[in-house]
Amino acid sequence: MSAEKLSFEDFQPGRRFALGPKPVTTEEIIEFASEFDPQPMHLDEAAGRASILGGLAASGWHTSSMFMRMMADSYVLHSLCEGAPGVDLMEWRKPVLAGDTLSGHSTVLEARPMRSRPGMGIVKFRHEVENQRGELVCVSENSVMFGMRARPADIGINPETSA
Repeated sequence: MSAEKLSFEDFQPGRRFALGPKPVTTEEIIEFASEFDPQPMHLDEAAGRASILGGLAASGWHTSSMFMRMMADSYVLHSLCEGAPGVDLMEWRKPVLAGDTLSGHSTVLEARPMRSRPGMGIVKFRHEVENQRGELVCVSENSVMFGMRARPADIGINPETSA
């Protein structure tokens, strides 16, 4: 990737960004769960096997955090990202177990300039994360704000009078 950061203009509907791969270890599952979600199935292999999850499983919040890291590595840290106003959808479809390897993609669904923030646009994504068996483990949709390469003043738009 070039030194120039991705801007709003680079996020056209249909564009896909690869995510991962991200190996998931026993140690990180237990470490995350110990601090943030100390339920038995996230802390102990035997408790995980005895649960409906079938093994030592990452918390859904841990899955979301790993997915966020994959997004950051793929495109967020290489862009003019200004954050996100929230998450519209977050589904944990299958357990993420110790030893799994996660990968997936983010797809741009729509992109539009923001009227309330000239020089920025908002991009809606759908994200899908799978394990090494191709099983969908996480689906998410959210919008992200990105800076534009061409600021309104640079292209002759007066933000004070634009609708």
